[in-house]
Amino acid sequence: MVADTSAQTIKPSIGDYLRKNIREYGLLVALVVIMVFFQIVTNGVLFRPVNLTNLVLQNSFIVIMALGMLLIIVAGHIDLSVGSIVAFIGAISAIMLVKWGIPAILVIPACLIVGGIMGAAQGYWIAYQKIPAFIVTLAGMLVFRGMTYVVLGGRPIGPFPKEFQLLSTGFVPDFLSFLNPAPDTIKNMVALVAVLGLVAFAIHAGLRNRRINEEHGTENEPYVFFVIQMAIIGIVALFIGYQLATYRGLPNVLIVMGVLIAAYSFLTTRSTIGRRIYAMGGNEKAAKLSGINTERLTFYCFANMGVLAALAGMIIAARLNSATPKAGVGFELDVIAACFIGGASASGGVGKITGAVIGAFIMGVMNNGMSIMGIGIDYQQLIKGLVLLAAVFFDVYNKNKG
Repeated sequence: MVADTSAQTIKPSIGDYLRKNIREYGLLVALVVIMVFFQIVTNGVLFRPVNLTNLVLQNSFIVIMALGMLLIIVAGHIDLSVGSIVAFIGAISAIMLVKWGIPAILVIPACLIVGGIMGAAQGYWIAYQKIPAFIVTLAGMLVFRGMTYVVLGGRPIGPFPKEFQLLSTGFVPDFLSFLNPAPDTIKNMVALVAVLGLVAFAIHAGLRNRRINEEHGTENEPYVFFVIQMAIIGIVALFIGYQLATYRGLPNVLIVMGVLIAAYSFLTTRSTIGRRIYAMGGNEKAAKLSGINTERLTFYCFANMGVLAALAGMIIAARLNSATPKAGVGFELDVIAACFIGGASASGGVGKITGAVIGAFIMGVMNNGMSIMGIGIDYQQLIKGLVLLAAVFFDVYNKNKG
């Protein structure tokens, strides 16, 4: 009897499952609705291949930094210094590349190490000296911005070598052109094949996870939700992949972003350190009493954030083809907003990588769509602020109701 009971699969009703996961599905629906809305009001400009490529290039750094910021928010902290780290790393990469003539293959890892040291320096004061993260990173924001002005002397430096620019403006070459059935329409066959493979892999992984859950008797989402979710993801991915294939294909930065999303998704859902970060954010005292080294985890989170901010700084500098003292101004707000819109809780312990990525793309589509419509930066800031407030209110309302 015990074995039979454990083998039974928990099958929640559709209503119960929807109430428990309304935020996750609501985000996906919200992204689709926002994209369709701007596609209509911009007379089809949003989904044009050139604009989709620009959308990826313009928002890749937000997505990359949101991955690290999510871990910090889940751990119960905040980081206000990422925009200044972006500017400083762009500045020192420019010094090394343009003034010192160091090859890009050496500059990139060196800048990542410097970014990690900057994040670790802040993590030390937060983790081991118990100074609130808000204060430490606010100081870091001011210090690193001042260091950027000192390094650049108040003047931009550029242009960069072509091999460094490939980090942001390069595209994956079409090595599958011999498979192209319509070379006049499809300019890059690799993009189309890659997207088809990813959609097939997502469906296979989803079915495999459902089967594993059934074998262990754990809860599965209703099959109708699984089918709808896979259909939406598949249709959107194939459409975007086809549009990119008709232009220049997959940007290099999209590949970097995809690899990082996969790595951090695994880290947060399948690794011990990921589970410990969530436990620490949920109740730090209980986590410490259970044997988790919370100081070391906090230190790692901020060092990791520094590395990702450094990568974002190089991507932005390569895209602009120059390093400027005012680079990265306000980026910390967009990154934090993406995490909260994506479902992260301001009190820590709650948040998903997929939610942060969707939140980042919601912010990106809104920025891009409002710019195409000619809406001024003042009204853009107003609208984004209201969206952030609504997202946090929704989270607090659901928590209080629960």
